[in-house]
Amino acid sequence: MSEPTGTPSGTRYLIGGGAAACAACCAPPVLALIGIAGVGTAATVATLAFAGLVFALVVAVVSGVAFIVRKRQRDRSLALRGSRARDRALPPERAGHG
Repeated sequence: MSEPTGTPSGTRYLIGGGAAACAACCAPPVLALIGIAGVGTAATVATLAFAGLVFALVVAVVSGVAFIVRKRQRDRSLALRGSRARDRALPPERAGHG
């Protein structure tokens, strides 16, 4: 079966057993740390993407509101000044046109 551990071929069983013990004992915590690092990176990317989308949405809404407010102010100021074009009569129709 197995040879004594002092011989060269017996040393490989000792090394193999040590590697198996290390894999059984250390692999789960190492994989967990790698998983946490991966989830942390994904969470960071998702947070930055969400923050960018929210910022873009806020800028779009503020721009839209500013456009509407300025348009209403312009329309109101034109209505208060009165348009000279409305006060003038239409020119008479020429023969052959229309």
